[in-house]
Amino acid sequence: VLCSTFSRAAVPLAARARTTSACRGVVLIRNSSTAAPQEGKRVLVETNAKGICKVTLNRPDKLNALDMGMFAAISETAAKIASDKSVRAVILCGAGRAFSSGLDVMSVASNPFNMEKLLAKPAGTPASNLAQDVGYLWRQVPVPVIAAIHGVCFGGGLQIVLGADIRIATPDSKLSIMETKWGLIPDMSGSVTLRELVRIDVAKELTFTGRVISGEEAARLGLVTRVDPDPAAAAMTLAEEMVTRSPDALAAAKKLFHANWIAADEKKALDEEARLQRTLLPSWNQTVASAANLGVKLPYKQRKDHE
Repeated sequence: VLCSTFSRAAVPLAARARTTSACRGVVLIRNSSTAAPQEGKRVLVETNAKGICKVTLNRPDKLNALDMGMFAAISETAAKIASDKSVRAVILCGAGRAFSSGLDVMSVASNPFNMEKLLAKPAGTPASNLAQDVGYLWRQVPVPVIAAIHGVCFGGGLQIVLGADIRIATPDSKLSIMETKWGLIPDMSGSVTLRELVRIDVAKELTFTGRVISGEEAARLGLVTRVDPDPAAAAMTLAEEMVTRSPDALAAAKKLFHANWIAADEKKALDEEARLQRTLLPSWNQTVASAANLGVKLPYKQRKDHE
């Protein structure tokens, strides 16, 4: 858990994005494949010419521990990316030796008002509070989100990557649902994301014990998608493949699975499949995808919004 100094407007996700100057903890870089970590900037955002957006947690001296500035910057970044139709895929990673060591307990505890700022959910807010935003909002970004995990990924850091669509970890990375160590529960959208990945008894064991597991064990349990010695490179390769597909199809598929994977009854699931398919047929991007199978290369247009 953690909080932000930003007030939350009671508006949909896309409307939460603010101008770059409004978020002092975020640096946006266009058409760049590399950027040196910048002191004091909690999140670096780099988008290359293919529309692949690399989001880097940038507090390496603290193993990217989550303080108020980090929470504000992550939430702001997710909202901004969601409304940017030039972005085709997202890669989440951490600067330095780790993805994230989780909550910066001392920083949060230094202000008695932080917890209330974090947990408050103003009337009209679509779903999540600020603590939950840093993981949950990635589910609402209408493009593939891939987390590249190395070093430690504990507590709040783990809940962030659980919000991604795909997680690639080094075999020796260390992951933990660590909140019970501090007498807390995983309240940063973990109860939504865990249920899609592991059995309830596995979720309970990992939560009740706070046990640290390796990337390899996490893959066996289903907590991460797969392991790779270079998860950042593997994530980029995967993203480059995904951006060759129709942006409308990817957005609709993500929306479909999130709507139907757990809670929907069969009729609702089938109705949602048909509804979203109608938004794709016929369309320019669907035609482009089909033409590619015949050796005809045409450019995709920006994705359209799916209600």
